[in-house]
Amino acid sequence: MTSVPGWLLRHRVSVEPYLGDSAYGPTYGPAIELPALVSESTKLVRAPDGRQVVSSAQVLLAPGADVPTGSHLTLPSGRTTVPISVATLDAPGLPVPAHTEVMCE
Repeated sequence: MTSVPGWLLRHRVSVEPYLGDSAYGPTYGPAIELPALVSESTKLVRAPDGRQVVSSAQVLLAPGADVPTGSHLTLPSGRTTVPISVATLDAPGLPVPAHTEVMCE
């Protein structure tokens, strides 16, 4: 299985991973920067609960990137958004690169 080439990940995104809820509201981990390929375009996607929602940004990351839904994700444009869905895409034996795809609000 090949991974998405590093030269393709031209952007940097900052992720504050969602850790869960506390008595004072949601808690987030420290921000980490990840190389990514970002497309800020509008697409209709399905959320994990089955609802159809509009994604205004799509982010491709290296496989194994840990971006839980509910995290804070800062795009290269400076806009902060929240992941709607996160999918790991790989195709063992096929000549396509494995990657993590994040659909954002």
